[in-house]
Amino acid sequence: MALAITLLAGCASDAPEETAARIVPAPSATAFAVEARIVATEDPLQCVAYARQAGAVFLRGDAWTWWDQAAGLYERSGIPRIGATMVFRKRGRSLGHLAVVTRVIGERLIVADHANWLNQGQIHQDTPIIDVSPANDWSAVRVWYTPGGHWGGRIYPVYGFIHPTRLAES
Repeated sequence: MALAITLLAGCASDAPEETAARIVPAPSATAFAVEARIVATEDPLQCVAYARQAGAVFLRGDAWTWWDQAAGLYERSGIPRIGATMVFRKRGRSLGHLAVVTRVIGERLIVADHANWLNQGQIHQDTPIIDVSPANDWSAVRVWYTPGGHWGGRIYPVYGFIHPTRLAES
């Protein structure tokens, strides 16, 4: 898959501090029939450009700004649905991150596609993401570390999900 999209915004450039010491078990191989993989691209991609191409939410600017930009334009919630764009919060020097939900496995487990997660401009497909928030509200997640085949060690804060449903204009 060759994508020629201009770099538009930075994503997850610094790993945010871990906010809790919660240990989450790896999902069983039978929990979902996907295989996380990383796909090299001809040109490096940022998460914003990829989310616009792979999803159905058409906003611009740094990833962390999408949550506020979507207010009044798109439905937003703390509940994942296929096609929704998950918006990671800005932390430190990072500019947030975006991932497009491709499967909902359960209340606390989804699979998503996203780009530039490890700052190499590659596409990460079929990546498990698990809700580790104490309130079960998707405000904190762990992302599958595909090269190692295990859950990443950090917990990332999340705003929520922007759904591709456009709101009626008043």
